[in-house]
Amino acid sequence: MSNPPKMIYLPETMANWPWQRAINPHHKEVEAESDAWFEGFKPFTRRLQLALETCDPGRLASLAYPWASKEHLRTGCDLMNVFLIIDESTDVESASVVRDMVDMVIDVINKPHKPRPEGEHHLGEITRQFWERAIKAATPSSQKHFIEAFTDYLNSVVEQAVDRDNNHIRTVDSYLKTRRENVGARPAYFPAELGLNLPDEAFYHPVVTELSYNIAELIILDNDIVSYNKEQATGDDRHNILTIVMHQFNIDLEAAMAWVASYHKDVENKFLDGMKKLPSFGPVVDKELEEYILALAIWPRTNDCWNFESGRYFGTKGIQVQKTRYVALLPKVKTDPTLKQGQVVVSLVDL
Repeated sequence: MSNPPKMIYLPETMANWPWQRAINPHHKEVEAESDAWFEGFKPFTRRLQLALETCDPGRLASLAYPWASKEHLRTGCDLMNVFLIIDESTDVESASVVRDMVDMVIDVINKPHKPRPEGEHHLGEITRQFWERAIKAATPSSQKHFIEAFTDYLNSVVEQAVDRDNNHIRTVDSYLKTRRENVGARPAYFPAELGLNLPDEAFYHPVVTELSYNIAELIILDNDIVSYNKEQATGDDRHNILTIVMHQFNIDLEAAMAWVASYHKDVENKFLDGMKKLPSFGPVVDKELEEYILALAIWPRTNDCWNFESGRYFGTKGIQVQKTRYVALLPKVKTDPTLKQGQVVVSLVDL
């Protein structure tokens, strides 16, 4: 008889988070429009297309921007699709190739009306069309903040590729520093800022910056908890807080889960305490800043719900896993390191 599979317990980190699940009432209509646009590029193999459909990026956007207008939600849905193609395209490339791709995308967001050269990676035109459409509904300040955040995100993706090339496992502090950028949280706040006119003195105030990074860390921790099983099975778990904690503190997976859950609680408290320290910038700015901070606050709940409602990490069993909190440790699988860009195959997971 074979031994039963080892079970992984996923701590319920969001049990006491004050902000609850909400979804945009326009989600079906707008998600369909965005998906049709994205799929029109046909950048993937059929297997990858199926995998991306199970990820349901439109649902992520609709959970993240529950009060957005149709126009603003479309920006959010398109952005989630852009994140997805960047993630899946760069994950299989060397740092030098990723650098070239990142430089291309940075050029796109700074010159959105510039025609892309023939034969360029489809990521260029996908990003150009997203950004050209988005800026029509975006205030100048929100555009500026997005370009700055998105550029930081892209450059950190290159750092991740360097680590992957060198099989490098970071320390907890070093990992969180770079991961706060390449998790994509800061540019993902942009659709909620589209109609706001937040001046730099408020947007980049140390308290506001720290709150944005608190939320990014909560997203990182929850994402790494649910993605670890798939990543360890495919040998791509170096860039995961659980692997890093096990490596740095010489502890097992169960102890690492407990460490991450405890740290998660600490970060929750930092955010809640930080909200009480927000300075005043006058009634007009304060009102907009309050709206922006609320948009940050719902992101951890958004991320947690999407982790289980989409098929990205648990196939068709997401809701079941969300209730039981237990999942069987997946066996190691072989991956083909020769697959690049359009040929990349995303591991389909159905527990």
